[in-house]
Amino acid sequence: MGAIIVLMGMPGAGKGTQARLLAQRFGWPQISTGDILREIAETETELGRLVRQTQKAGQLVSDEILAEILRERTGRADCQRGYILDGYPRTAAQAEFLDALAREQGKRVIVIHIVVSRDSLVKRLAGRRSCPRCGEIYNVHLRPPREDERCDRCGAPLLRRADDVPEAIEKRCDVYREKTAPLLDYYRQRAAFFEVDGERPIEEIFRQIEAIVRAEVAGDDPR
Repeated sequence: MGAIIVLMGMPGAGKGTQARLLAQRFGWPQISTGDILREIAETETELGRLVRQTQKAGQLVSDEILAEILRERTGRADCQRGYILDGYPRTAAQAEFLDALAREQGKRVIVIHIVVSRDSLVKRLAGRRSCPRCGEIYNVHLRPPREDERCDRCGAPLLRRADDVPEAIEKRCDVYREKTAPLLDYYRQRAAFFEVDGERPIEEIFRQIEAIVRAEVAGDDPR
């Protein structure tokens, strides 16, 4: 049976970083609905304009749109043994859809909640920068690039996401608390559920998450 790894946590908790490390270690694809939506938002299509406006307002894209995006992406051959979700699900309806999708695909859902305080999250997000070319993530306060505003890996100019401004950060945290936090109780009852302390160094967090995943897929070597 394959595995679906769901990383949960408030915006800026480190889900994307840990998802990338898991993907490198296990060879499973990292699927970030946020990244897919940002690519769509850059297109001059009706959907692109809708997604762009929704993101700038700090709101969530509709469940119907996300469901179709996820079904198409996870139906590809590279997801057969397992995949890692970053930023999905965020609502009860999305969680129910994922449960149904997991049954269809014959996979088990494993949920890992990265716990970080709100104050730490605001500082992380306000200082976050990302590379549009290779996807590397930096923080001007916590993990700055060697050269100001340029990626260490490929040299591309770093970008600040439109939703990482203070007003949007507060809005995103409020939306998370209202719509996504209740999913923690949902998954405590329905899935393999684990919580890790996200205030520690990235490497320590990853070692714990890796150990959890290996224990849950024991007998089916993920490599």
